[in-house]
Amino acid sequence: MDDWQTQQEPAPSKPRVFRDVLEKLSPGYFALTMGTGIVSIGLHEAGWDLLSGILLVIAALSYVVLWVLYVWRAIVFSKVMKAELRRPEMAFGYFTVVAGTDVLAVRLGAEGFSALSIVLVALAAVLWFIFGYVLPWQVFLTRDGKPILSRVNGTWFIWAVASQSLAIALGIVQPYLVQGQSLVGLLAVLSWSVGVALYAGIAMLVLLRILYFGMTPKEFEPPYWVTMGAMAIAVVAGSKIVGMESTPMVDATRALIAGTVVAFWSYCLWLIPFLMGAGVWRHAVHRVPLAYTPALWSIVFPTGMFAVASINLGRVDSLPVVESIGHGSLIAAVLVWAVVFVAMIRHYALLAWHSRTRG
Repeated sequence: MDDWQTQQEPAPSKPRVFRDVLEKLSPGYFALTMGTGIVSIGLHEAGWDLLSGILLVIAALSYVVLWVLYVWRAIVFSKVMKAELRRPEMAFGYFTVVAGTDVLAVRLGAEGFSALSIVLVALAAVLWFIFGYVLPWQVFLTRDGKPILSRVNGTWFIWAVASQSLAIALGIVQPYLVQGQSLVGLLAVLSWSVGVALYAGIAMLVLLRILYFGMTPKEFEPPYWVTMGAMAIAVVAGSKIVGMESTPMVDATRALIAGTVVAFWSYCLWLIPFLMGAGVWRHAVHRVPLAYTPALWSIVFPTGMFAVASINLGRVDSLPVVESIGHGSLIAAVLVWAVVFVAMIRHYALLAWHSRTRG
């Protein structure tokens, strides 16, 4: 009898590393596509076409792989994803899907893939409208005993980033559309305006959170860099709208938008030393370990976006100093991207190795 029971006992299963990774997949992992795509855009505008093309391939591959993983996760771990959609700390990370789609569309449009770019922008617009109403509704109606204000964090700014990314993408595809240019102009101004309003509101909530609940070094996570990135993308989006074909809505707001982008860029420049100092406070002073997490891509994207914003603004407004700052920032963005990308590869390679050795 004992022998029979021994035979019937299942053999120890191998570590289910992939399943665990899939279950814990970050809602904001499309920041990988965002960060890679925006650095590729910056390199393209600076004339580094070979390196830009390599990053474009990586961005496109990451986009496809992440969609497969997200759909797979929605099927296998639907309860986990539904719970995330109601958590204020995590839900807004899903807006990276919108921004990642737009960034890739913009880069593909620059390579002449206009049809694919239009399809991606249309997808991003639909997702932006759906997420823009469903996700905040889910979050604001959350009642689990914890005050929502204490759970506001840097990922909330991705809501504004998604709006601004749509404005940029619409400005890129407008010339390819024979019909509907007035509608595209309207949507571009709408998404830019919503993005600016969202930024102001979220910034106030973050400030209130800090004043009422404080912030520990551990809580100051990489997504707070989106505070700068969300404003930098408003600079690029505004510049694209100013340069759009004439439509009633664009013409009505062109002067207003043009007058804001320099002020927005200056604010971004002012934020950078603060964010860098906060990183020193977090890791050097309080010894919070610096290890790979998907949230690190939230540093890559703002750095790359500031570089692109500076280059665009410097060229459009004939500001050589600003353009020079942009080229310097682009070098920094490439270095940051490389460090985070290598850290990501190393992280998952070690997971696979440990799984194999334990198996």
